[in-house]
Amino acid sequence: MGIQKPAWLEALYTQKFFAGCSYHEAAKKNEKNVCCLDCCISICPHCIPSHRFHRLLQVRRYVYHDVVRLEDLEKLIDCSNVQAYTINSAKVVFIKKRPQNRQFKGAGNYCTSCDRGLQEPFIHCSLGCKVDSVLKHCKDLSPYLRRCSTLTLGPDFFVPQDMADDEMTNETPHSTIVDSDEPPMSWSSSSSGSENMSIACTEIVRKKRSGLYVCARSFNKVSDEDMASSMSRRKGIPHRSPLC
Repeated sequence: MGIQKPAWLEALYTQKFFAGCSYHEAAKKNEKNVCCLDCCISICPHCIPSHRFHRLLQVRRYVYHDVVRLEDLEKLIDCSNVQAYTINSAKVVFIKKRPQNRQFKGAGNYCTSCDRGLQEPFIHCSLGCKVDSVLKHCKDLSPYLRRCSTLTLGPDFFVPQDMADDEMTNETPHSTIVDSDEPPMSWSSSSSGSENMSIACTEIVRKKRSGLYVCARSFNKVSDEDMASSMSRRKGIPHRSPLC
């Protein structure tokens, strides 16, 4: 008996895409739009680091249906006679069949499984329709399957800007780097008694996303009265000589 359906194909057909990822509920852009063909599950962009050595297939949306890029799918299975559509300069094919009730058939091609009108010379409107047709007539899908050891995401795949920072801060999201090897830098006035206005660099905190280091300074604030008295002591109050 021939091969029925490989596990990755079953997952591509049954997994739910474009739903929120339960592992990254609080993260932005957490829609599951990637199918891991080795784990046979749908994942979101934040899950990719855990699957970076697996075969990954991006799933897209077109007129409210899941589609995959034809170029990627042809590395896995023969897609001949399946009608493709063009979105964003890329050819895609529908994953699941899209049944359409028709009272009559006119001239032209129709899908072998769901009677949807097609352009010539296509006879399948989706990957699912072709697989069902092959299994129905040939009972064996193995001649149509292709060996694919590696499959990576395309260059147009959207990766959240803060994903790398989130990975770095997953274990210690509030980590602080303290520079304790050297004494704090300070600045003081050259005049005597000016113990105020000192600035000490106490800690270095890594700022998320920007990747910059920000020096958090602590100020010893001086009251207006103390400042006034200090200036009065330095300059002195001018006195006019008495009139003779």
